[in-house]
Amino acid sequence: MNKYRYLILRRATQTGILFLFFTGNAFGWSILRGNLSAATFIDVVPLSDPFAVVQSFSAGASIAKDALAGALIIFLFYALIGGRVFCSWVCPVNMVTDLAGWSRKTLRLDSALKFWDIRRDVRYWIIALSIALSAMLGVAAFEWVSPIGAMHRGIIYGFGFGWMFVLLVFLFDLLAVKNGFCGHVCPLGGFYSLAGRFGILRIGYDKYKCTSCMKCLEICPERQVLDIVGRQSGAVLSGACINCGRCIEVCDDDALKFTNIYSRNIALSKKEG
Repeated sequence: MNKYRYLILRRATQTGILFLFFTGNAFGWSILRGNLSAATFIDVVPLSDPFAVVQSFSAGASIAKDALAGALIIFLFYALIGGRVFCSWVCPVNMVTDLAGWSRKTLRLDSALKFWDIRRDVRYWIIALSIALSAMLGVAAFEWVSPIGAMHRGIIYGFGFGWMFVLLVFLFDLLAVKNGFCGHVCPLGGFYSLAGRFGILRIGYDKYKCTSCMKCLEICPERQVLDIVGRQSGAVLSGACINCGRCIEVCDDDALKFTNIYSRNIALSKKEG
């Protein structure tokens, strides 16, 4: 059970948020109403997807004060905590891509299927493309095709063609590119990686406890962020880290843990100094 503690917590958080949104729509509960694009907390606090607001603004739409306030609240939350916490602890599509990754490993497709080699910075180009298309088309471009929004709204309000977008993400990750959607092309993940690059929550690494088994690199969906492993103690500073805790779960040496970036750096500097 200890090996899956963060996985269990992540699934509990993801399903719990979905449950609260569902009950807000189905039974009128006031804890969370709306969806991931625009919602209210206890009917008082506005919550908005900042990337969706940026696209709407680019499209020439008038942004309501509540939407702006909600976007600022969400942006500051993820910027302070660590932006891609959203990807692993909130986003419902993470459950789909994790299932695709598990299926890919179980079916031993990693070595058999290598159709494309997509750079991870493609997601940042898609951010720019989404904003440009929004300005050209007069609509929030990514929101029209977002599997995140499609899956979330589908669970809350009922699926239409939304299942098609979710299925395409699953097949893309299963058959085309390992960790393809979240790790390479999702602009929302790219947006939060930029927003949270100076966030407080980090993965801390202790070189002196590490035996270089490299299990963390094998399981990490963003393995490039663990470039300090085997080299030097410190905190994972890349905004691309999704803070999922998978590397911590598989580390038998207790060399990795969640930490406050500031206190962790001070402790390491004393130890290594």
